[in-house]
Amino acid sequence: MGSACIKVTKYFLFLFNLLFFILGGVILGFGVWILADKSSFIFVLQTSSSLFSVGAYVFIGVGALTMLIGLLGCIGAVNEVRCLLGLYFVFLLLILVAQVTAGVLFYFNMGKVKQEVGGIVAKLIQDYKDGEEDRLQQGWDYVQAQGQCCGWTSPYNWTENTELMNRTTVTYPCSCEVKDDNNSSHLVRKGFCEDPSSNVTQSGNNPDDWPVYKDGCMQKVQQWLQDNLGVILGVCVGIAIIELLGMLLSICLCRHIHSEDYSKVPKY
Repeated sequence: MGSACIKVTKYFLFLFNLLFFILGGVILGFGVWILADKSSFIFVLQTSSSLFSVGAYVFIGVGALTMLIGLLGCIGAVNEVRCLLGLYFVFLLLILVAQVTAGVLFYFNMGKVKQEVGGIVAKLIQDYKDGEEDRLQQGWDYVQAQGQCCGWTSPYNWTENTELMNRTTVTYPCSCEVKDDNNSSHLVRKGFCEDPSSNVTQSGNNPDDWPVYKDGCMQKVQQWLQDNLGVILGVCVGIAIIELLGMLLSICLCRHIHSEDYSKVPKY
């Protein structure tokens, strides 16, 4: 009966570590996505803010280490190697402590992150140049076009852009333009556009005359961040549960393996 329990524990631990290995790959994938995505708002954030760049590298490091630990646990469980199971338990404990610490720090800094995002967008709008091939500008054009919004809090944020407001005709950010429902084009327009029906007016370039979306992008960007971070945090919580189960199973298996079983270390 004791031997059967050990076998069941061993193979359960193997399955948990296989799942652990896969989820480690998911975390690594999140980090690569943050660094590689060039077509959405995440590129604006990770280029302008060191917090997101560092976070991406942390995800890659934790994901790779998680995959390594999962592999270590699989070998230790199948071959019933106490030293590998002991190392596996210690590494799991360290990763769990690191995850909890990072989660607490990130939770208490969410207000700072949102404030930093607003500052990044404000500076980006102010420095926006017509016709300039800049990745940050392209990322923000993508956000405004896909989110059907304009500016951070409203289109009036664009009045901080000197180049745009110096135009004497009705000129507006192209990515803010209201799209026709019958228009199936998914191309994101860049730079500034002039209203062909407008003439030089005494009032100059008045935002009230722009054919653009009237809602700002702040709420939509914050919702986008919350949704994506929610997915990441959900994966991290799932991994933490698997870590706790893995630690419990590794202790149970290690206690039932006799000291002479050290000889089971694979030899290559």
